[in-house]
Amino acid sequence: MQKILSYGMCSLYLLFCTCFWLYWLIQIFSAASHSTTGLGNTIEGVVLINGTTCMARIDDDFVCATLDWWPPEKCDYGTCSWGRTSLLNLDLNNVILMNAIRAFSPLKIRLGGTLQDKVIYDTEGNPPQCSSFVKNNSELLGFSQGCLPMSRWDELNIFFKKAGAVVVFGLNELSGKTVDSQGSAIGAWNSSDAESLIRYTVNKGYTIHGWELGNELSGNGVGTRVPSHQYASDINSLQNMVQNIYAGFEVKPLVIAPGGFFDANWFTEFIKETPESLQVVSHHIYSLGPGVDDHLIDRILDPSNLDSVSQTFSSLRSILKSSGTRAVAWVGEAGGAYNSGHHLVTDAFVFSFWYLDQLGMASSFDTKTYCRQSLVGGNYGLLDASTLVPNPDYYSALLWHRLMGRNVLSTNFSGTNKIRAYAHCSKKKQGITLLLINLDGNATVQVHVSTENATSLSTSTSQENQTPRTRFATMSRGSKISNITREEYHLTAKDGDLHSQTMLLNGKILAINSLGDIPFLEPITVNQSDPITVAPFSIVFAQIPYIIFSVCN
Repeated sequence: MQKILSYGMCSLYLLFCTCFWLYWLIQIFSAASHSTTGLGNTIEGVVLINGTTCMARIDDDFVCATLDWWPPEKCDYGTCSWGRTSLLNLDLNNVILMNAIRAFSPLKIRLGGTLQDKVIYDTEGNPPQCSSFVKNNSELLGFSQGCLPMSRWDELNIFFKKAGAVVVFGLNELSGKTVDSQGSAIGAWNSSDAESLIRYTVNKGYTIHGWELGNELSGNGVGTRVPSHQYASDINSLQNMVQNIYAGFEVKPLVIAPGGFFDANWFTEFIKETPESLQVVSHHIYSLGPGVDDHLIDRILDPSNLDSVSQTFSSLRSILKSSGTRAVAWVGEAGGAYNSGHHLVTDAFVFSFWYLDQLGMASSFDTKTYCRQSLVGGNYGLLDASTLVPNPDYYSALLWHRLMGRNVLSTNFSGTNKIRAYAHCSKKKQGITLLLINLDGNATVQVHVSTENATSLSTSTSQENQTPRTRFATMSRGSKISNITREEYHLTAKDGDLHSQTMLLNGKILAINSLGDIPFLEPITVNQSDPITVAPFSIVFAQIPYIIFSVCN
């Protein structure tokens, strides 16, 4: 009887061991098929890139940043986040600032903002006292009139020349106007002050890429507004002035306007009345709402919210096409969340999801330039307002600038709506560059690249190369081109914290050294037969030299 019991216990033990082993075997296989990071599932996806035609074309210096007029007294929601970052007091001797701009070679910089329409210029000793802005809530926009001394204008231009910046300057459109009881600015633009500044600038030999008139005065305006017909008349005056002052110059500065929020009816009328006077139609984007909002991250990670902005880009493109104008579209200012942004959101890693998606979306709608608010200042600077050390978005902008070429390719992703995908011909290199943004914090996405009308760099016959076809870039390891590689740049947050102001590139912290040098942005090399692995809450730039489109030549 004892032997029978012992045998039975042994059988039960063996059965238990077998079941336990089978259970863990199933778990291991399940984990292998659903997770590569331990943080969630693995999803397979395909990005289809159509190289039949170029869907849009951007400026070579598409990435742009702003410098503003706000003094230290500018505060929002009880926080004063601007410090000494104004055009009037920014430390131009700071080596980090110089290196940060030089790294772009060049960086387009737009000088302007809310207070530009209250700035007078101290040319020829006029006015006798050149005063700074003083906070006064009873005045329009909450500040008194301010003044730009020509000594400071000299310093700025010398600095920008050394840094290799491309400069756009915002002129005061409210000069000579009065604001009525309805909030409209009435009267023609008094151009005399602007003319003095432009003539001074030309006489000094300073190069200005564009003169922009006014800031956020279109449509309903901010603080006040200018009717479209009057704005058009003012732009015609500016164009005549530029043509006159720059007579004999082979290349003349651009005339840019209105630098305000998009209003379809207002923009339509304005563009219709400036067919020959306007080279750039600029508009501003703060699509995430107020900086004080505690739900900004939810909006940033919501694909439908990101998509909603496309209507603005699409509408403006349609207006420009139907008007017959030769003017092109710029985003002249975009900080995402208005009133100076939100600390540890708009200056943290998570904001690169919104920012890079904006760059990708804007470029796909033929926007030529995209100016980020700000280079430094507020809680949305590419550089920290206190230390001038680069925030995560600085490195995102720099990678875009160096990798994404002018020709924009039609791109579609299937597999999950949490991946945002954009592709351009590569900049100064053969092939294409693909940008992949993973808004999912739980899923790793294995991305396969499919192309239409591409010629793969391979040892295939000339007949195969001449036959347009849809083909996958990922090929078997046994193929003849399995040794061809691509370069990948994986961006993640330090410790996986979306609020982190430290960005990792391929697992290494991006930080300036003790001399203030911008770090080298080094890619990893990946075999072409491997899919592109996009980790949860990460961003990947993939420079793919073996996918060749004729539109990229």
